[in-house]
Amino acid sequence: MFAGEIPQYSNAMKVAIELPAAQAEQLRSEAERLGVAVEELARAAVLDLLAAPDAEFQAAAKRVLTQNHELYRRLA
Repeated sequence: MFAGEIPQYSNAMKVAIELPAAQAEQLRSEAERLGVAVEELARAAVLDLLAAPDAEFQAAAKRVLTQNHELYRRLA
């Protein structure tokens, strides 16, 4: 960086998630089958979810929140 130059910061978001062992293995296995990195498969899944029409996204988000309600309560 040169004197007087303004640093550029990324607007990207990094997310860490914890998966149960069975789901982690499923993700690893699927990534291997597709020939992609686990991180790339997870990113593609999130992007796919976010690209879904609003009603579908809301339904999927509600389903995930409902399914994981107890986990979220324990983590709070």
